[in-house]
Amino acid sequence: MGCRAHIAVTYLFDPLCGWCYGASPAIQRLGRQSGIQLELVPTGLFAGSGGRTMDAAFADYAWSNDVRIEKLTGQRFTEDYRKNVLGKPGSRFDSATTTLALTAVSLSEPQRELETLKVLQEARYLQALDTSAVPVVEKLLRDTGLSVAADRLVTGDAELLAADAARIQNAQGLMQTLGAQGVPALVVKDDNGSRLLRGNALYDSFDSLLSQIVAA
Repeated sequence: MGCRAHIAVTYLFDPLCGWCYGASPAIQRLGRQSGIQLELVPTGLFAGSGGRTMDAAFADYAWSNDVRIEKLTGQRFTEDYRKNVLGKPGSRFDSATTTLALTAVSLSEPQRELETLKVLQEARYLQALDTSAVPVVEKLLRDTGLSVAADRLVTGDAELLAADAARIQNAQGLMQTLGAQGVPALVVKDDNGSRLLRGNALYDSFDSLLSQIVAA
């Protein structure tokens, strides 16, 4: 099923959101659709003050969620991730680094941002890497051939920090305006204006998702 008119779709997400990882196959596919211009806008949900320190209670809560996500979407969460990421009390659960990395990619090689999101998500949930840590994310960017973004992530220059803050502010403004309760969510902008598609649309069949996007 193709899309006739040109439609702008904004993806509201957080790189550490398990449900956003569950939506990854649909989002990756959406990014390849002709007639759809997909823009990634991180919300900062778990960044900085939205982050927290890992403890046993939060690890149990996260894992029970992850089991539900895997059952619903088929996206894998490995035992290594459970043991080495969730099972590390005192470590940070904070998406500030991955969000900043994605902004750095958006400034240097914007056509690779969607691919980078997938790399960062799989590094955490499949390879059990701590993507809250700058050195870990820096290496992932370099290994993916994104050395300019890696350099900027490490230096955290003023332009990058301002762009990152602006993206988060934009996302939070959209969520407030359209009444989005959480992520993932899509904002569809066409000739009729902007409307919100809630996250559950991303777990349905892809044809169903497309038909909801192109609906007049």
